[in-house]
Amino acid sequence: MADTKREIERKYEATDATRLPDLSRVAGVGRVVERGVSELDAVYYDTADLRLARDSLTLRRRMGGDDEGWHLKFPVATGIRDELHEPLADALPSSFAALLRSRLRHAEVAPVVRLLSSRDVRHLTDPDGTLLAEVGIDTVCAERLAGQGTGTTATWTEIEVELADDGDPVILDAVDKRLRKAGVRPSESASKLARALAETAPVGRKKTAKRKKDEPRTAGDHVLAYVREQIRTVVDLDPAVRRDLHDSVHKMRVATRRLRSAFKTYRTILDREVTDPIGAELKWLAGELGVDRDQEVLDKRLGAGTDALPGTLVLGPVCGRLQIWSAARRTGTRRRIVDVLDGERYLTLLDTLDALSADPPLRPAASRAPGKALPRAVLKDYKKLARRMDHALEHPPGPERDTAMHEARKAAKRARYAGDAARPALGKPAKRFAKRVKAVQSVLGDHQDSVVAREALRTLAVQAHAAGETAFTWGLLYGREEGSADARERELPEVWARASDPALRADLKH
Repeated sequence: MADTKREIERKYEATDATRLPDLSRVAGVGRVVERGVSELDAVYYDTADLRLARDSLTLRRRMGGDDEGWHLKFPVATGIRDELHEPLADALPSSFAALLRSRLRHAEVAPVVRLLSSRDVRHLTDPDGTLLAEVGIDTVCAERLAGQGTGTTATWTEIEVELADDGDPVILDAVDKRLRKAGVRPSESASKLARALAETAPVGRKKTAKRKKDEPRTAGDHVLAYVREQIRTVVDLDPAVRRDLHDSVHKMRVATRRLRSAFKTYRTILDREVTDPIGAELKWLAGELGVDRDQEVLDKRLGAGTDALPGTLVLGPVCGRLQIWSAARRTGTRRRIVDVLDGERYLTLLDTLDALSADPPLRPAASRAPGKALPRAVLKDYKKLARRMDHALEHPPGPERDTAMHEARKAAKRARYAGDAARPALGKPAKRFAKRVKAVQSVLGDHQDSVVAREALRTLAVQAHAAGETAFTWGLLYGREEGSADARERELPEVWARASDPALRADLKH
């Protein structure tokens, strides 16, 4: 696994005449330590259509400096990136190729820009000598290596202020204040690569102002904007899932579900003959992602229930059995998810989604005003939810009600997603509708989690009994889950009454 660090930095414009102010006068700084000049030679890689640069990703092979080697940077927020490092080698590291697969697909990367930098480094330390930040003055020479403008060069000087590992970002604000007071201004470019591509672009394309995207006008515009947002989310989260970042699998699964739901809800806008097969593939992907996520949710619930019991009521090796049971069920799920993301079926799905985004299968209703077409679709999903809620509430407590409530939960999720998709067009009415339906979904979801937990607890109790252990604690936990489910069932009518308020639906039409 590649080494990873969080890079937090700020960049500033500089000229040959720029002089750094006395940074030892910055609040919190005890000393400014001269670290000398390093010569850096970096080659940046991308596809022919610069798709990595388009997504603000940086892939480079750099010689020189303390961290020479391959670097891959993912944007986190403005001025913040996750930087992954692999040792210097001739070929692209396989770990980086995997992290870029959702964007590269079957495309190849090749050198696009070379940067020769002379970096004059200073360390800012506190009075005890602890590193606070690194300040570098970089004199850069860029050369375009591929595409239009090949051979074109550009030079500039810039200042980088990078926060030390585990440093306090407050020091960046203090340095920024000092630099601005000395007349140093922030850079207009987000990265050296972005500036190099702009500066070496053919004449007439340099520093062109970004064209403002057309505002969505029709119902189709709004639905497509939502669909494209979910497609982008799936692609963006692929590397995070591979890196096993917190909640990334769950978020990716949600995006696939939102996409599939949008295809169903807005089938009068997007041709279902095209979207139905894609929806089936999205269902497959969500199912693959859900194996690990569902077990994670169940583990958390059972663990919390056990932790909440007084020690005198935890009889037998309860925690140990729970850990062994969970580990057995999760064995191989992590590897399976990565195998799915590496498979041709998944890559074909991504290609299909790109094709849909580029050439959407719009139906005549797509050209209508959003105030007409979108409320109609949202209300249709609401009616389906209402039917399932009536069906669930008319059943007495028991397995049939459990099943009916689970079906109502799925309908609530779809109605909520429909409201979320319509929110940019319909505004506050769609927001209120989605919020109320989300409350229903939450109650139904907690009820379903209790159903699943009780099935697991019964299995654990049987295993404990067969091993000669007491099943007392498992039975106690089962009873508490029954009480939780009963509380959700008693809570549901009131929550549903708020979500089914006719005024909510009337507001959607205005």
